[in-house]
Amino acid sequence: MLKFIPAIDRYIFRLVVFPMLGVFALAATLLLLDKMLRLFQFVTTEGGPVKVVFTMLLTLVPEYASLAIPLGLMLGILLAFRKLATSSELDVMRAVGLSYNRLLRVPYLITLALIAVNIALVFYLQPIGRYVYSQLDFELKSGALGASIKVGEFNSLGDRMALRIEESEDSGRRLVGIFARVANERGQVLSISAEEGRFLANAENPNTIILRLRNGVIVQDTGPDRVGTEPRVLSFAQNDLPIDLPALERFRERGDSENEYILPELLRIGWADTTPQPQQDATRASFNFRLVEVVMMLLLPLLAVSLAIPPKRSTSALGVFVSIVMVVAYHKINQYAEDIAALGMVDPVIALWTPFFVFAALIVWMYYRVAYVPGGQAIGALEAAAAKIGKRLGKLSKRRRARMMPPVPTPAVAE
Repeated sequence: MLKFIPAIDRYIFRLVVFPMLGVFALAATLLLLDKMLRLFQFVTTEGGPVKVVFTMLLTLVPEYASLAIPLGLMLGILLAFRKLATSSELDVMRAVGLSYNRLLRVPYLITLALIAVNIALVFYLQPIGRYVYSQLDFELKSGALGASIKVGEFNSLGDRMALRIEESEDSGRRLVGIFARVANERGQVLSISAEEGRFLANAENPNTIILRLRNGVIVQDTGPDRVGTEPRVLSFAQNDLPIDLPALERFRERGDSENEYILPELLRIGWADTTPQPQQDATRASFNFRLVEVVMMLLLPLLAVSLAIPPKRSTSALGVFVSIVMVVAYHKINQYAEDIAALGMVDPVIALWTPFFVFAALIVWMYYRVAYVPGGQAIGALEAAAAKIGKRLGKLSKRRRARMMPPVPTPAVAE
């Protein structure tokens, strides 16, 4: 099947795909690593199991992938065409009659495939992932994941029990240095200390767990009815202490935020006559934000080619820097536009599609300069300014090195 594909298309495909996958993997990894450090700190503070960190990171993959895919697509195309330009291969292709539009055939096929992936991410997987992440965060804070007992601190279990554990070993299976204070309805207080213990499940009552203690002492206060009597002190080799689990609040249903709605829900809620106006504005703003981010991917190949071609006899990488700045700035503008549209200050269509058309007009003009104007440059003024600044910095560096060099001694001349 590959033999029916022109060699030039296969060549461009290889040049685009490998940098694109590398940039995508790097961007997604950096985003996940940054979040991983915060989650490890949060889970450690809450005392939860470590495996929940990786579950929460998995729910964030759709969100981070939707950000990394456009960036990887743009930089993959940009680096591919930059390699063709700096090696003079692009001049040869243009000389034999291959236009930029023809050379962009394969990049656009890749773009359409990634647009389909991004639609599935931002309209379906990402909202569900956000809801699952919020649910895990709620369960972690509430203790539903076993995170209610913190080592080295006093933990209140219900209204009549306090528990403190000095150390936890073997992933929480062995507890060392245990102190518990239990009060009953009649005012009697039990102060219990033990060398070690472990939690056991209660098959008869799932709402109660058993704390099995070993080698400890129980001090029983006689209560307010028998003031003046000495407390009873008992030693034990093993004692089972039942602990009632606190009632856990049920997590909310999906849809508390418009960011948790999938595409059919956005269309149904955002344009329903019965929807309150504030919710309608927020839902329409979320729909237009996701849609405009996906549609912008159609212009990324044109932007990449416009910024990939450096001036003749130059290897400047200024276009790579400018492309990243433009894409990130556009994303931030869209986020701000979504916020003000959600508040009802501006119509969502105006707030989000006006920057799109301005950005699209700029990209089309840049591509026209490169593709149809002989010797045209999309950022020629920036390239010239960067070249002048580079020359000045080079001269200043030479002068500084010359000043730092010790003077050369003049040899003595014999008379």
